[in-house]
Amino acid sequence: MRPRGGRGVLPRISKQLVQPEELMDNDSPGTEALWALVRPHTGEQPAVEPTSRGNGSDVTAVITCENGPVFVKACPNRPGGRRASIIRERLVNPSVRTVSPKLLWHAQNDEWIALGFEPVEGRSSDFTPVSADLPRIAAVLDQIKDLPLPPEACNWRETRWNRFADEKDADLFKGDTLLFTDVNPDNFMIGNERIWVVDWSWPTRGAAFIDPACLVVQLIAAGHTAEAAERWAAECRAWADADSAAIDAFAAATLRMNRSQADRYPEAAWLEDMAAAARTWASHRGVAERSAT
Repeated sequence: MRPRGGRGVLPRISKQLVQPEELMDNDSPGTEALWALVRPHTGEQPAVEPTSRGNGSDVTAVITCENGPVFVKACPNRPGGRRASIIRERLVNPSVRTVSPKLLWHAQNDEWIALGFEPVEGRSSDFTPVSADLPRIAAVLDQIKDLPLPPEACNWRETRWNRFADEKDADLFKGDTLLFTDVNPDNFMIGNERIWVVDWSWPTRGAAFIDPACLVVQLIAAGHTAEAAERWAAECRAWADADSAAIDAFAAATLRMNRSQADRYPEAAWLEDMAAAARTWASHRGVAERSAT
């Protein structure tokens, strides 16, 4: 879970055009290998618009190219979390196209793995208390809940909160709903007529209430009271149908998780903000002390 501005938030297009070879940092392997890899899909690439989101990948850019604009995400083709997340995003895309940009192509060579998405016009959503976007956010989370679980996701069991809960509580997080989990303002793009959920880097299978619960913490971080945040979550059927004991257990685990991450990376102010929001929520539900044990 990340608030606006956190690690891994998604593509916000910059206005500065650069040449493809200028896009990589000094630690990236052979840049020409990447552009050669995607050129059969894009045609010639006169310039790109690097994006300030998508930090879960080494490269995120909108390419204005011979075959039309395309949003490209790429990372080195070596074992690890970034490669695994790009593969997972590729696999889930056919099942989430009703709420997400369409994957147009994917490619890989010995050095790079890349995805090419249709570009979409929109702005990052607003999670603050005065936002008019919140009904659309709740509605699209309901849409995600109703998506069939794709065969690929059957083995993507959600376990990230398990180590912050005892075995009995962790059992409450199990389920067969496709989860997005990366709820933050930049991952919901608001267009004139629709909303897109972007950056499906780590979809999982679990209890349906988890996505609305992730929304609660983000809304608190954006300035909502815990009561107001839960009222918005209650617009989602998965929340309304959930056992309150399961939500309590998740709130306690979320506080432990966010506190652990903030302590591990003290230089990341946004993690401390998330830990504070999680404590506010856990206190509201009466499980803050339980989380400290």
